[in-house]
Amino acid sequence: MKLEVTELGPVKRAIKIEVPEDAVNQEFDRVYTNLKRQVRIPGFRPGKAPMAMLVKRYAKAVEQDVIQSLVPNYYQRAMKEAGVSPVLVEIPPLDRMKAQRDTSLTFTATVEIKPTFELRDYRPPNPISLKPDTRSISDEDVDKALEKLRESQAQIDAVPKDTPLDEGLFAVVNIEGLLDGEPVEGSKKDGHLHTVGSNELVLGIKIDEALMGKTEGQIAEVVQEYPATHPDERLAGKSVTFRIAIVGVKQKNVPALDDEFAKDCGPYESLDALKDKVRTELENALKREVEEAYKDQIIERLVTMHHFDLPEVLVEREVKAMVRQRLMSEQRKKGGGPSPDDQTYWEAEVKRLQQDLAPDAKKRVKLALILEAIADKEGVSVSDQDIQEEITKLAHSLRIPVENIQDMITSGGDTSRQEFEDRIRSERALQQVYQFAVIQG
Repeated sequence: MKLEVTELGPVKRAIKIEVPEDAVNQEFDRVYTNLKRQVRIPGFRPGKAPMAMLVKRYAKAVEQDVIQSLVPNYYQRAMKEAGVSPVLVEIPPLDRMKAQRDTSLTFTATVEIKPTFELRDYRPPNPISLKPDTRSISDEDVDKALEKLRESQAQIDAVPKDTPLDEGLFAVVNIEGLLDGEPVEGSKKDGHLHTVGSNELVLGIKIDEALMGKTEGQIAEVVQEYPATHPDERLAGKSVTFRIAIVGVKQKNVPALDDEFAKDCGPYESLDALKDKVRTELENALKREVEEAYKDQIIERLVTMHHFDLPEVLVEREVKAMVRQRLMSEQRKKGGGPSPDDQTYWEAEVKRLQQDLAPDAKKRVKLALILEAIADKEGVSVSDQDIQEEITKLAHSLRIPVENIQDMITSGGDTSRQEFEDRIRSERALQQVYQFAVIQG
């Protein structure tokens, strides 16, 4: 095998590979021998068909078999011999290649490799310096958390008979739209709990003003005028009367903040014990938040103080992953969004997101390469037990069965498992830099 490596840039190489003539001939012989045993040609016993007839009938198919066998094999051998580790294995298009007997097979593979760069200081005596985060938990923070806890324990109870509706009370209503005295299809809602004064729309209309001062058993009405341009032809230019029957009036009863409330919340003998528990949880949450903020500072410093070229294929792959994730997130928020068949919309949306997310994708790829280099330098390794513990932790945080995470990783094959392992290594490398870092002051 002959190799010729051409440097196309800091992270790109063109490798010309020549498969020897004798190797090509051997592969043709092997393919034709197998073919001769397998095919059935009228007038000839199995395995006795003349080679000339096989060549005439199957030359193109045999040529493709030879190419499909030789090219991946010699591609892998060439990368190893040239000392090149592509960031993504991409076999050159096989359908454009030609192979024939008594001639060497030559093809060129263009690959991108990981950049080589020198890690900047992050260890003592020159650790990364961080701006101090002086946040702390105050008594006011504890009081707010206790108030939220009280609200979560509140009950909605009926009020005394004939209590008029006012802001903050709850109205249980049956509502229906009538057009010329006849019910409008799709404009009925029974047993709806409405917070008076919230100004929330019910069936697209405001009902708060009409409810004010009314009591249980009374009827309120709201007349809604629809413009001539309204998309629903039944309502365009019409007036619809919404009849609102008040079937209940309720109020929120929040428990008193006392020792009895604390006992209802768990194994707490007093309100002071509950306050101590709330403060501890808030402080632990703040500690994690502050640590993440410090790590964000470290990430910015690592990305800023290292300069090297990025493999385009890694950036493109990251952009695609981010676009896919963003589209799925937007669809969930919009409750479906445009039809999956709306090709024009999706093409425009993907193009927009690719442009918007490209800078972040480059930053992510750069950070991943830096953390990989740090992990290598620090000897960070990941065992099977580490992976299992991370799966358990992730399942707990997402509140889904551990088996679901395991199935997702397994279904993705070796690539998925490697990506999961790489993520753990990166997180540990970042934690290592954080432990070395110094907080100013």
